[in-house]
Amino acid sequence: MDKPRVFISHSALDADWARSFAQALKQRGVTVWFDEFDVHPGESLREALESGLRGSDVLVALLDPENTAKPALFFELGAAIGMGKRVVSIIPKGMDPSNLPLDVRLRRYLVRDSPEHTAEELSNSLLAAC
Repeated sequence: MDKPRVFISHSALDADWARSFAQALKQRGVTVWFDEFDVHPGESLREALESGLRGSDVLVALLDPENTAKPALFFELGAAIGMGKRVVSIIPKGMDPSNLPLDVRLRRYLVRDSPEHTAEELSNSLLAAC
């Protein structure tokens, strides 16, 4: 892959952090699918999510204790894993990884820092894998 294409999965509670993170990734040359940038008025959210995920190389899931049991997260994670996408979870400092879904726990995850630092860590990892 020349430029990694990243799909960002997040909860509404994380929208501000996720937006800053998406912008920081873009500044580092990563192509980002982010709902606020890529879902347009009148568009089906489910269809937009599916299309965005299909066009991405990596699903980045911004996790927190509240969203790890939500159906939308399982839909996106399951779809990404089923499509053979790389899945990278980002968890908050202090979150117990044993509370993560098994498929997430079995993959290396990142611990959330500032949006800029976390974007730098992720983009360096993705670009090294190219």
